[in-house]
Amino acid sequence: MSPLLLTLLPIIVILLLLLVFRCAADVSGVIGWLVIAAIACFGFQTSPEVILRSTAAGLIRSLSVSLIVATSLLQMAVMEKTGALARITVFLKTIASENRAVQIMMINIGFGTLMVAVGATPVSILPPILVAMGYSTTVAIALPAIGYDSLCTYALLGAPIVVFVDIANSFLGKGHEIALHQAGMVFFQFLPVVSTLIGFSMLWIVGRWEGIRTGWLPCLITGGVIGLVASVTNRYDNLVVLTGVLCGIGVIVAMGLYLIVTGRPVIDQRHLIPEERALARSFPLWRALMPWTLLVVLILLLNMPQDSFNWLYRTMKMPVTGITADGKPLDTRLLWQAYTWILVSTLLALPFLRPTAGQLREALGVWLKRAPRPVFAAAIFFAIGEIMNMSGYDMGTRTFAVPSMVRVLADNSAQLFQGAYGQVVAFIGLFGGFLTGSEASTIAMFAKYTMTTARSLNLSLEGLLIVTAGLAFGGGLASVVSPAKLQNAAAAIDRIGEEGTVIRIAFIFAIVLTLITSAFVVLLLALRHFP
Repeated sequence: MSPLLLTLLPIIVILLLLLVFRCAADVSGVIGWLVIAAIACFGFQTSPEVILRSTAAGLIRSLSVSLIVATSLLQMAVMEKTGALARITVFLKTIASENRAVQIMMINIGFGTLMVAVGATPVSILPPILVAMGYSTTVAIALPAIGYDSLCTYALLGAPIVVFVDIANSFLGKGHEIALHQAGMVFFQFLPVVSTLIGFSMLWIVGRWEGIRTGWLPCLITGGVIGLVASVTNRYDNLVVLTGVLCGIGVIVAMGLYLIVTGRPVIDQRHLIPEERALARSFPLWRALMPWTLLVVLILLLNMPQDSFNWLYRTMKMPVTGITADGKPLDTRLLWQAYTWILVSTLLALPFLRPTAGQLREALGVWLKRAPRPVFAAAIFFAIGEIMNMSGYDMGTRTFAVPSMVRVLADNSAQLFQGAYGQVVAFIGLFGGFLTGSEASTIAMFAKYTMTTARSLNLSLEGLLIVTAGLAFGGGLASVVSPAKLQNAAAAIDRIGEEGTVIRIAFIFAIVLTLITSAFVVLLLALRHFP
């Protein structure tokens, strides 16, 4: 069997388990790991030690995602048991209650983008809120997952664009480095297109063609606002990583103004039942929002000053050594990672939420029930990605005896499509995002090979950036079919197993959106007269 078919086989197995046999994400991940370990060993001359070290390295790399899952679910459990979540849900029920399309744009793209920009995860936060607002469990799982990508490229913590600039500057070499805003001015061009498509996908999931017919204008406004705000923030290095925060706020404000202009109430309490009105009177909204308010404030204080960001991200790397097959350290950046500050914000919010001892015990019990499986799912898919990256590696010679699975995929794509590489690069990103559930990890896995391919095709620096942006957004679009993210969303509403139903629906959206993203890459290259 050819190396390319061997590379694709474990992914086909995982897809069959998820789509056909309806296995849970963690179960599919374990079987996928067994298959890929066997293929790496027998098909790519990979020693058991390299496989085990790569698995361990993947588990450590996964902490940036798996521990976010763990801490977000803990935060949500505490907010649920203290009544804070119920109070927030009552408030959200009053927003755009007469216009579901605006409600979807405001909550899932506006608020969801704002939260993911500061390191929180919408697939933990939004599902219980959406269920309480009357959405079906399938919709409550699907909407946060598909909306996750909207602006996660510009998240303050684990920002894929920051990871990309570091990799790109290492690739380009001293004297040819690019600034953050140079990459941002290329990446942001994808935002209005991708965000608008995501909005239409949400409308379809909720209301099919009727949903699109009634919600097309708010959806277009949302995409336009995101494009406008991003075009400003990406002109300056210190504003690039604030793109997600400011775009999220911009969408919320724009949807509020849309309601006012169309004569609809922004906040309408007429539909609240007496119990909800009583909760609103007894539990101040500012108290309920305190965990998220503290999180936003902490992240801004730690990341806005350039010196603070450089110290947390580039100095305090806190590496783990002696694990990887190639001997390279694994930078954990513990003090910079989102999970640290989600946990800190939860603890700091306790005096405001005033939980009883019984409520804390209940929250811990709920967390222990919900968290282990999605945390493990996130970790095992990272391990699979790391094995693919290190397959074929020989620890004795410190070189690759044969090309790795990732290299096989990238090289075959370049050879097959050559000048049309831009048409498939987003699908390579989709592939990486499906495995790891992380756009940043997709960039880490494939950016170097993407840039190498772009250079071999004689693309200029801007062409290289466009192609790699297509890779990144493909990785972000994988959120909607990422087993780890979908199981996280299902766990948040105690419906583990239902992610299999969602992934069959979402798979079509992922393919369509990635196709359009690929076409946009080709268009941008053509407009700049690249070969």
